[in-house]
Amino acid sequence: MPHHSGTAQKRAAFAKLHQSGCFVIPNPWNIGTARCLEDMGFKAIASTSSGHAHADGLPDGAQSLDTVLAHLRDLAQSVSIPLNADFENGFADDPEEMQANIVRCIETGVAGLSIEDAPQGGEHRLYEFEHAVARVKAARSAIDSTGQQVMLTARTEGFIRGAPDIDETIRRLKAFADAGADCLYSPGIKTQDHIEATVQAVGGRAVNFLNGNSLGFSVDDLARMGVRRISVGGALARVAMDAFLRVSQQIAGEGKFDGFAGLVSNAELNQRFRQ
Repeated sequence: MPHHSGTAQKRAAFAKLHQSGCFVIPNPWNIGTARCLEDMGFKAIASTSSGHAHADGLPDGAQSLDTVLAHLRDLAQSVSIPLNADFENGFADDPEEMQANIVRCIETGVAGLSIEDAPQGGEHRLYEFEHAVARVKAARSAIDSTGQQVMLTARTEGFIRGAPDIDETIRRLKAFADAGADCLYSPGIKTQDHIEATVQAVGGRAVNFLNGNSLGFSVDDLARMGVRRISVGGALARVAMDAFLRVSQQIAGEGKFDGFAGLVSNAELNQRFRQ
């Protein structure tokens, strides 16, 4: 089947998904995994900075802007469902530089993008509150300046950057919603109380929940808490990497190939990807 539809239609469909109900937005890390997820019936996909970086032999946050933009273009063009970009900190601390990068990101055909309130490369600190809010406002105006309907997700990173403070998280999510974010996201929160508190904080705006561990919540559980969108971050990429490491370590360490039992066949994969 043809894997393309108009970018404007994808963007309209993506906005509509955020208006009611709850949907899963899984994270592929290459064209093959993106097409598999589309064929399974998922309504949208999102990139994963960690999954793609690790596949390239780099730590999360170490890829160049040009590498990420090329990857986003590949993913967006490979499927007919909307793509959300994990756009990290917009690849700039400075809001104006970030705005120029966001315009380039939109040109790849994405339907949405997320901006984080922390510097690139895993440092354990967040931007100061006022600077973080100014960056969300700048991201919103950069999107609006293109005239394109692109969803802005604003993320606060405290729970995964060594500063797990639910009050500060809620303070930032509220301010980011007021600054024009369409969707709010605080990766690393894990309890029903925290999830429901973030949903209540943002005045009816969509909340994305990261379910990248076996936390025990189903889609139905999260929908009841008011979550609108569920992503998995790098977890699907780690599933693949975990299997690769276990099986190859067994070959290296024991000289055994038992890990190849029951694998999907070459023929099945050829059939799946036949255009």
